[in-house]
Amino acid sequence: MNNKSSKKRKQDMYAYIERKRALKYKQNGKHPQQIKGSGSLSFLKSPSFLIMGSLIMIILIMPSLIVAPYIHPNDQETITDNFEQKAPKLNVGDSPFSVAVMRASSDEVENIPLEKYVSGVVASEMPAKFELEALKAQALAARTYIVNHMLLKPEKVDSAVTDTVQDQVYKDEQELRRIWGADYDWKMNKIMKAVEATQGEILTYKDKPIDASFFSTGNGYTENSEDYWENKIPYLRSVPSPWDKNSPKFLDQETIPVKEVEEKLAIDIPDNKSLNLKISRTDGKRVDQLKIAGKTFSGRDVREELGLRSSDFTIEKKNDHLIFTTKGYGHGVGMSQYGANGMAKEGKSYKDILTHYYQGVEISKVTETAPTLVSR
Repeated sequence: MNNKSSKKRKQDMYAYIERKRALKYKQNGKHPQQIKGSGSLSFLKSPSFLIMGSLIMIILIMPSLIVAPYIHPNDQETITDNFEQKAPKLNVGDSPFSVAVMRASSDEVENIPLEKYVSGVVASEMPAKFELEALKAQALAARTYIVNHMLLKPEKVDSAVTDTVQDQVYKDEQELRRIWGADYDWKMNKIMKAVEATQGEILTYKDKPIDASFFSTGNGYTENSEDYWENKIPYLRSVPSPWDKNSPKFLDQETIPVKEVEEKLAIDIPDNKSLNLKISRTDGKRVDQLKIAGKTFSGRDVREELGLRSSDFTIEKKNDHLIFTTKGYGHGVGMSQYGANGMAKEGKSYKDILTHYYQGVEISKVTETAPTLVSR
């Protein structure tokens, strides 16, 4: 078969196929061009278009997969803080007076505006990851503490307060930036928001600033003031604090050599297995009195002498060691910080928190309660 006849046969075959297709589309009420591909949308089915479209989709989708990895639920709080918290501006003029703080690092007194001081205390005393309402409660406790302290301090004393655990821990911006690093902005913005929302507010009992003591974690209760300190204070009563059980500091164990306990408590523990302990407890379930080796100690004395986290403890003897299991962290009087955070997580406001841990108190303005400080 020559080339001409072969070519003719192919043309006839293509023509026959086209006629059949045209007849089919005509029967279906469609124009051949609508399906055939010779119209304005025919390029959509071309192989080159499909390849190019796939490449474009890959280019658009892949970067988002790279920059948006899986977000763990625990990271959500930081992300929320980074994007939602706006930095409030507390000017020096917002503070009615300054606080004279003895800085441990320089051994010099620094005069710090009240609200700036409160911000530095909250940042140093409570984790910034805590709920905003808990941070507000801490702001009032810190502000009330320093106002009460200054009112009781003789005017001629140069320093009102230290920046250590002896009073309230205070750190300035430079120190906090060094500690927090890249987290400084969102943490400080959140704390400043809490301070701004409670600006000038303090806790009072019968129109006087209270002793706003606070601590880290309770044992499920707080302590009556007279069961840890000497004086009975009407607003520092033992109250339930069940939220403390969720604190990472709720339980602890200390294993101490018997010889070390004997030295620190000045006692002689018998070699036999039985310790013959006699323990009485307070309303707050902490150790009131402990009788061991013929001597009686207060729970506070044992805690402080042995460096225990709490005065709620049990003792077990194992070989030549004593095992102390404690519940809670701190003296237990006043506001539990982890308890405050637990209440905030349940939707309680800072006012709810404060009136729970400080019985019978009111929230007042420092300018009205302590005018003598404002006039200094």
